[in-house]
Amino acid sequence: TMVEKSRRLVIASYVALLVLLSYGGLVMHDVQTDGWGPWLVRVIPLLLFLPSILVKRARGHAWLCFVSLLYFMQGVMFATLPGQTLFGILVAAASLALFVGSLGYARFRSRQLRRQSSDHPARQ
Repeated sequence: TMVEKSRRLVIASYVALLVLLSYGGLVMHDVQTDGWGPWLVRVIPLLLFLPSILVKRARGHAWLCFVSLLYFMQGVMFATLPGQTLFGILVAAASLALFVGSLGYARFRSRQLRRQSSDHPARQ
């Protein structure tokens, strides 16, 4: 179903974005001199949505759409920097896939839950 397809897209793009952001925060910056700050600033906003993804909350996925757009803008910005074009394109593509998957999951899961609740009205 569309719920399952969009969920697979969310998981795949979420993991890909985490890997890319970890690369950007750990490999591109020296942890010895810069500390953990660059990595934490990139990864923590994304990790805040992990519970919503694991519990399959449609509302959490809807909010993840907005956050993924911030990563998309960051990817576009990286793509304009010399020597960072490929990295920027990959971040933008992963965040765009996360946006589309999250949007689809939020929409189709909400529709599925609404249909289930109308099929089983509350007993009085």
